[in-house]
Amino acid sequence: MLRKVCLLGIGSTLLAGCFGTHTSQAPIATTYPISEQQKMQAAHHWDVLAQHQAEMLIQNDLLKSQPLYVRGADAATPFSTAFDNLLTSQLVSKGAYVKTSPNQAAEVSYKVQVVKHKDRGYIRTPEGSMTALAAGIAVATLPINNWSEPALALIPAAFATDLFSGSWTSETDQEVVITTQVSLADQMIYSNSSIYYINPGDFDHYKAPAKTTKTVKVNNEW
Repeated sequence: MLRKVCLLGIGSTLLAGCFGTHTSQAPIATTYPISEQQKMQAAHHWDVLAQHQAEMLIQNDLLKSQPLYVRGADAATPFSTAFDNLLTSQLVSKGAYVKTSPNQAAEVSYKVQVVKHKDRGYIRTPEGSMTALAAGIAVATLPINNWSEPALALIPAAFATDLFSGSWTSETDQEVVITTQVSLADQMIYSNSSIYYINPGDFDHYKAPAKTTKTVKVNNEW
């Protein structure tokens, strides 16, 4: 019996050696390290972006003391209309030389791309979320078991909500990519992109509605 087992083990080992180990018919799905992405939910956030871009432009070695011209977006949207003015204001307030015409100036422009995911997979919760939730449940049940007034159980949960609710937000299936660029004499000398989550209802803030064409029926009857 022992001999048969040994022969079977040796045979299995030799058979396994005929095949490559750690192989797969297709790539195995893996995940990225946890990262964070901000969510735009107010016009103030557009001003924060404008301030950040103005600081980046001012600090760029190729743009120091260079006249700038902010070119408006090709299609008017609530975001583009506001961002034109916000970026101009931020540049002027920081001492940039902003011209009202593109003559002999570096042209500042930006592109906006809205991305809508149709089949997004599971997004894990932040580290510690489940632990905090479990701890909150445990604290809430403590007074129910030991205090005379069960309503006092709401106090720890309410305190935690007041303390951390400002940090709570949710991922959505829609994002916006905003790229600010500067060109001078047919050369791109600056390009910077930012990506944000947006609420689905804010889709039209960033993308102009598609132009519709009206079909006119023509015939030979008068």
